Amino acid sequence: MNTKPFTSGLSENAVMITRVADRQWHALDDDLVVGRGHAEHRPDGRLFVSIDAWHDAAFDRLAEAMLAELPTPLYTVVDEADVELMVGWRRAGFTIRRREWEYVVPTDPRVTGLEAVRAPSGVTIVPAGQADESLLRAVDRAIRDEVEATVGWQSMPAEVIARPEGDTIVDPSKYAVAAAPDRYLGLIRVVTVSRPRIGLVAVRSGEQRRGIARALLAHALGTLHRSGFAAAWTEVHESNQAASALFEGLGARPMSRNLELVR
Repeated sequence: MNTKPFTSGLSENAVMITRVADRQWHALDDDLVVGRGHAEHRPDGRLFVSIDAWHDAAFDRLAEAMLAELPTPLYTVVDEADVELMVGWRRAGFTIRRREWEYVVPTDPRVTGLEAVRAPSGVTIVPAGQADESLLRAVDRAIRDEVEATVGWQSMPAEVIARPEGDTIVDPSKYAVAAAPDRYLGLIRVVTVSRPRIGLVAVRSGEQRRGIARALLAHALGTLHRSGFAAAWTEVHESNQAASALFEGLGARPMSRNLELVR
């Protein structure tokens, strides 16, 4: 633990910054904690930072101390309505990387209208944890290549990016898939920590408009509903109108618009 204070622009009432644990900082004013900073790696390996401070001086000095110790690039997520926080990160040199809507999605099939939805003929939904890993990686790679060749992968969920050495499957057990006899046609990933989150739903370009995405969502949301979850959450890039239409057609409600910033 580093107990040596980091100070910037020291004055009579200087805010002092102390690293209290690995990737955790406190801002102190007369021994009173007036701000906290934190950094953590997301599942995709990117390093995200957050600061909760009482005033601008504490925010700026926390940011200065954290940026001096952490490697770049660094990322953070801000609710677009939080103008003060956005301005603080801009002062620290962060710029907007992407905008996306956060949706809350009902799971009850009577609400979503997915009660009678089935996979199209010749397609089987394989539940999470039962997919063949080699076929799963093959469909993931094919879909990524198709997306990158058209709208670009930046239009997909923020934390889903290429892993080192081309490994893009974080945890195979989190994926349900739509399967044909010889290959997989689409996939959906749901991760539940404090709440269930749909991180990705995608279908091979040649298999789209057959109802496969709706069948994957019907399966995943139905499974969550039977497990006692009334809602799931997901993020959609602001340019992805097809995804927004798909979720809004299920009764999903946009809750906020988030900005992902990078330095």
